[in-house]
Amino acid sequence: MNKFYFLPLIFLLANQFSYSQSEAKKKETILAYLSELSYPEFSGSILIAEKDSAIFEQSYGYASLEYDIKNKRHTLFNIASITKTMTAVATLQLVDKGLLDLHTPIGKYLPSYPNQNVRDSVTAHQLLTHTSGLNNFLVDDFKTMGKLNLKETKDYLPLFSSEPLLFSPGTQYSYSAAGYIVLGLLIEKLSGLSYHQYLDAHVFEKAGMDKTLAIPLDSIVKNKASGYTSYFGEADHLSKNDSFLSKANPAGFYYSTIKDLLKFFTALKNYHLISEGLTNKMMSPLVKGYYTHYGYGISVDKRFNQTIVGHTGGWYGIQCELMHFQDDEITVIILSNVDTAEGKGMNKISNFIKNVLANKPLTH
Repeated sequence: MNKFYFLPLIFLLANQFSYSQSEAKKKETILAYLSELSYPEFSGSILIAEKDSAIFEQSYGYASLEYDIKNKRHTLFNIASITKTMTAVATLQLVDKGLLDLHTPIGKYLPSYPNQNVRDSVTAHQLLTHTSGLNNFLVDDFKTMGKLNLKETKDYLPLFSSEPLLFSPGTQYSYSAAGYIVLGLLIEKLSGLSYHQYLDAHVFEKAGMDKTLAIPLDSIVKNKASGYTSYFGEADHLSKNDSFLSKANPAGFYYSTIKDLLKFFTALKNYHLISEGLTNKMMSPLVKGYYTHYGYGISVDKRFNQTIVGHTGGWYGIQCELMHFQDDEITVIILSNVDTAEGKGMNKISNFIKNVLANKPLTH
């Protein structure tokens, strides 16, 4: 596709809406920058939407380097931890239905959970906000585990359930994949459906997402991007990332497209998935994370001149981000099948867009 194909949108946008000159200039700067991108600077797909309508869609690089197959706008990418936002939505739907109390220890709902301390002291609120004290098992020897056997949510329990809590629940923030696995168990127990069945029926179908899939590792799927890892810039050549993946679970690894993720976030922010009050609480800065604040399964970045809500995903051969600029009503989705060093690839693009739209350099 001609990389200048979308440049006329710049002028269309300036005429279609009553923007100030500075607002139009911001979009012109961003769209011109994205139109000039090329591989190997970036491999993946990017979508920008304003007021729920896409104004830019473009793909770069290769879904398969081996077979010279290019990424396209309908290519499926692994979205890693953006999956956590979907798990949070499913959990909050149970709260809306009166089936789950956010501040009651999970032992009420999961009386046979194998760790008594967790049963008696950890709440759904703490699981959602990464303040439970459960660990992040994905970083501990996950590459060597038999991941073809990790098919159901309960299959993940032996990876962390016997481990002690890192701290007293509610006293600290520590990003936790294990916490979201437990949320998946709550979803299954209270709904009577498997985690994947619940998301299909109550999240994806409601949002009109027909391209978001839990793909087993040994499946053959058309239009799926292979992942390639540089070990985040440490290696001078790319390797396939298959040994680092598992089938989608409540903590990560669903596959989706830029279009489907726009449908998801549009449905979420317009209160089509959970109630208005709970949606607003979900997107509130409930706890302080490592760099940003965190709500329920979503980051709330207040370092800029406007609040940015969304979630990142990062793993070997995966870098992605969904971000919504609340004042400008602009949603940006970046999905990449190549990981890079800090300040390159997806991170570089994300920071550029944030700096332009929010008028403030990124600081820690």
